[in-house]
Amino acid sequence: MAPSAMTRWTKSLSDAQPVPYWLDDPGRPRPEAALTTAETCDVLVVGGGYSGLWTALLAKERDPQRDVVLLEGREVGWAASGRNGGFCAASLTHGLPNGLARWPDEIHQLQELGARNLDEIEKAVARYSLDCDFERTGEIDVATETYQAWELRDWYEELERQGLADGVEFLDADAVREQVDSPTFRAGLYDRRGVAMLNPAKLVWGLKRACLDLGVRIHEHTPALTLKPYGAGMAVRTPYGQVRARKVALGTNIFPNLVRRVRAYTVPVYDYALMTEPLSAGQLSSIGWKNRQGLGDSANQFHYFRLSADNRVLWGGYDAIYPYGGRVRAEYDDRPETYAKLAGHFFTCFPQLEGVRFTHAWGGAIDTCSRFSAFFGTAHQGNVAYAAGFTGLGVGATRFGADVMLDLLAGERTERTQLEMVRKKPLPFPPEPFAWTGIALTKWSLARADAHGGRRNLWLRTMDRLGLGFDS
Repeated sequence: MAPSAMTRWTKSLSDAQPVPYWLDDPGRPRPEAALTTAETCDVLVVGGGYSGLWTALLAKERDPQRDVVLLEGREVGWAASGRNGGFCAASLTHGLPNGLARWPDEIHQLQELGARNLDEIEKAVARYSLDCDFERTGEIDVATETYQAWELRDWYEELERQGLADGVEFLDADAVREQVDSPTFRAGLYDRRGVAMLNPAKLVWGLKRACLDLGVRIHEHTPALTLKPYGAGMAVRTPYGQVRARKVALGTNIFPNLVRRVRAYTVPVYDYALMTEPLSAGQLSSIGWKNRQGLGDSANQFHYFRLSADNRVLWGGYDAIYPYGGRVRAEYDDRPETYAKLAGHFFTCFPQLEGVRFTHAWGGAIDTCSRFSAFFGTAHQGNVAYAAGFTGLGVGATRFGADVMLDLLAGERTERTQLEMVRKKPLPFPPEPFAWTGIALTKWSLARADAHGGRRNLWLRTMDRLGLGFDS
């Protein structure tokens, strides 16, 4: 990238606020009071993101008389649930290719469960009047290199052979640019029903309101410090109080799990995004984005992008940063060198939008596991259940994970609990310095593959055979 171009593009960042666009909303609700007493309940939910809120809501839907308490260490949705791109996908397996590679015998069932889960989210949006800009627009995976276009066509033909192409359409270069016009687009794969766009923070706040309306007791600014057996149930200590519960559901994802043995299964990967100012009618017309689909490119180091309700463009991805030691720190949420890189990529994709400025730039940690999709389990004789490892596709899949946790806590044999995906766990990450070294080598190899026609080196081929990966 020429220095003059870099200077021109970084000027677009001069007014960008280093805060998540979605959370920068004067309509955000006031936090609920912190817990300062000793309480008892039937089900205690730890974590106030999507995972915890869906669990609390579904627990009350299953049994309205059940007493449910939810604890959140800061404010609901302040972490990944309020910072993501707002892609609510039907996939439970971090995309169909990952699911087909790992669970070929279950893939049709997993696809059906995922589609049903997304339908239930759409119904919940209507039933509880969740004002979250929900749009069932679908998503297009776009090829920006010739070899990627060939791979997309080959993949579409494989989907047809497997009977998995329903609702999916292959688009050649002209067809994809008819949908969204970028000179970099070579082909696309359009999933017309399997993804919805939404405002992620408004979904969190809507779920919070729905939980409160059903009688869930929510305490914010209340971190859960310890988890111990207490009689026939469990006790969780907080800074100013305690909760004794018959059952506990842990939806803490990337934050240290109260069941210590679970911690080795996830690492934090920092992902970053930009948000433009609202596009004018002329600017929007210049890129022809009339059907408002979400988009993602097909590279290993990929971008995801979509329109907001007020016609801003969210542009994120590409860099996936793993901090040595796997620590989650606020200082990692802001990364100007990544913002500059993303701005350059944005204007390469959409040169028609030269002169558009970015208003927000932010980052946050994703809970990544070695198989990319969520894993589940129980502890303390089945009195505790957990779900984690959603790897960036948790906007939709966390609702399914909530159902799994409630099934496990009930000791029920269900269609969900019998899945191999639910019964088995991914491989854990090794301790440092091996984790950092392996992830760094994988990132280098992925970038090299992108630069060499998608050819995967020996390291990546070995990781493929072992079923291991690293992704944002």
